[in-house]
Amino acid sequence: MSNLQTLEVPISGMDCAECTQHVQHAIEKLPGVQSVNVFLGTEKAVVKLDPAQVDIPTIRSAVQGAGYDVPASDSPKADPISMGDFNRRLTILLVSVFAIILSVVIFGEGLGLFDFLNDLIPFPLGVVFVIAGGYPVFTNVIRATLKRQIISHTLMTVGVIAALVVGQWVTAALVVVFMRVGDYVENFTTESARRAVKELTSLAPQTARVEREGAELEIPVSEVKLGETIIVRPGEKIAVDGEVISGQATIDQSAITGESMPIEAANGTHVFAATIAKLGSLRIRTERIGTDSTFGRVVKMVEEAEAHRADVQQIADKFSAWYLPVVAVIAGLTFLFTRNPLSTAAVLLVACSCSFALATPVAMLASVGASAKRGLLIKGGKYLELLARADVLLVDKTGTLTLGQPQVTDVVSLNGLSRADLLGLAASAERYSEHPLAEAVRVLAREENSALVEPEKFEAIPGHGVQATINAQIIRVGNRRMIPSAASLSVATELEAQGKTLLFMERNQELVGVFAAADTLRSEVPNALAEVRSLGIRHIELLTGDNERTASALAEKLGVSYRANLLPEHKIDVVKEYQAKGHVVVMIGDGVNDAPALAQANVGIAMGAAGTDVAIEAAHIALMREDWNLVPDVLKIAQRTMRIVKANLAFTTVYNIVGLSLAAIGVLPPVLAAAAQSLPDIGIMGNSARLLKQK
Repeated sequence: MSNLQTLEVPISGMDCAECTQHVQHAIEKLPGVQSVNVFLGTEKAVVKLDPAQVDIPTIRSAVQGAGYDVPASDSPKADPISMGDFNRRLTILLVSVFAIILSVVIFGEGLGLFDFLNDLIPFPLGVVFVIAGGYPVFTNVIRATLKRQIISHTLMTVGVIAALVVGQWVTAALVVVFMRVGDYVENFTTESARRAVKELTSLAPQTARVEREGAELEIPVSEVKLGETIIVRPGEKIAVDGEVISGQATIDQSAITGESMPIEAANGTHVFAATIAKLGSLRIRTERIGTDSTFGRVVKMVEEAEAHRADVQQIADKFSAWYLPVVAVIAGLTFLFTRNPLSTAAVLLVACSCSFALATPVAMLASVGASAKRGLLIKGGKYLELLARADVLLVDKTGTLTLGQPQVTDVVSLNGLSRADLLGLAASAERYSEHPLAEAVRVLAREENSALVEPEKFEAIPGHGVQATINAQIIRVGNRRMIPSAASLSVATELEAQGKTLLFMERNQELVGVFAAADTLRSEVPNALAEVRSLGIRHIELLTGDNERTASALAEKLGVSYRANLLPEHKIDVVKEYQAKGHVVVMIGDGVNDAPALAQANVGIAMGAAGTDVAIEAAHIALMREDWNLVPDVLKIAQRTMRIVKANLAFTTVYNIVGLSLAAIGVLPPVLAAAAQSLPDIGIMGNSARLLKQK
């Protein structure tokens, strides 16, 4: 196929993972469709297709044939319900469901109400009630049957027919009631997983105030052009990614980084869409808009996380496909041995829950959505499962463990000059140097208020250092090549053994000082690594392009192994080496020169990915702020998510085995079987909803 396009097609009517499979099968059969991913969480299908062979009307027809719909693109969307409102509605629903079940048990069976209704109302009229109440369900079952598909309602419909065959129209009607209640419960179950994603999406700004021809205009964000200047007033959302060109403001960036502490923005600061100017106003030059903005990419990544299904989810999906036929066989055997149509109907009814299909995706979507709001972008359940099993952590040094900027750590005076004078002379000599170590000296001089003067002469000597004339004194600052007399200094040997880079200073050919600089370790790293070890990561290794001495000093300080003098391709080899031994490897890097190794690892984690294309694309998990405390956090989230998934699967397995057994031996009548089929969904929803409140 040539000229392929990718379309996002909204789908309505999906309530469980089984629904996504039906929609996917319906679309992928169309000629011209190359690939399809259907997402339950965001109610859409992403279709790669040849537009010459297939279009939206054709896709809509196929989706409708499967029992679902493609709403018009301009259809109004419901506003997201807040989590508080959702929980209140959920509580009301649960109370209602249990009240119905108790009513059935106590009043229906105990008082003989069902037999009374059967005698009072003519059977044909009762059948009409059943058909009218279950019409939407029955039409879906008929449509699926004509396509040779078995859905969860197929078996319940057979149960309804079985009840009618033995003359129990009241039982059949109650089954229909519980079918509809079950659908409502499943819809709420699925909505709990969608909620975090919808709340995240709702943060996107809809309008922007732009400067055009000397006037301020408020326009839709989609109409803003690159390079235009937008104006943000106090309390407003920033609509684009861009650079501040005037003004000052305090910016709440929690929508992007998850960090509650605001930042101060002024000229030259890069800001992101969906963040809020709480104090002050800004004029911003637009660099990215809409889906190209950092926030847009975050939302897209969270929406499509469902495509990366965990292995345990794929197993559950396959099991769901086989589960219903197995239940049909059990029902047949029940009838064969008991000759009791009501017990047979009860078997069909109690097993017809979407709980197996929901056990994994609901938990995964809840975890991914809640994590995104905290600045942890997880591309899918697959990576949560792998992260929960990880046993090797490989870490880049510069920009990941360290700040990525050298800082002066030691100032040593050799002939009695004060620290302030030594810093002042060195910073004055380095005033026009562009070397990172020169900048480190200038930064420290400014911090300590050392007096700087304008050099009378300045010369940069590449690979050596600088020479300047200051107050008629010749000042030279550089490495050993520039100042050979520094070779015998014992203090220099000690500082270099610590992995530090040295600058030496001469005044009028006299060695007067030594400056040691190092790429400073992030303060939170030691505690974070200790916590990572406590979570089951047995081996941590530092990978760096730095020399052996620098790598050794840092590794010893952190208590980890190391490999030095590595190029990016060498880091890939290290990842492959561990994978070949059967380890599950996590790689953490800054997402730039580490991109190949991040992609090769079982789980690649990019540190400080806000606004960084390479990091978001290459990594499987992106930490939107440079905070090592997020690393053990995401490990805990992964492990907790997998515990909940396993609990969901164990619960629904035991529940269905017990229910099938009780129904088969006649202990569980059809009415209670129909009521009971909704309960596993409620249990799974309640268990998975705990992930929405990560601590």
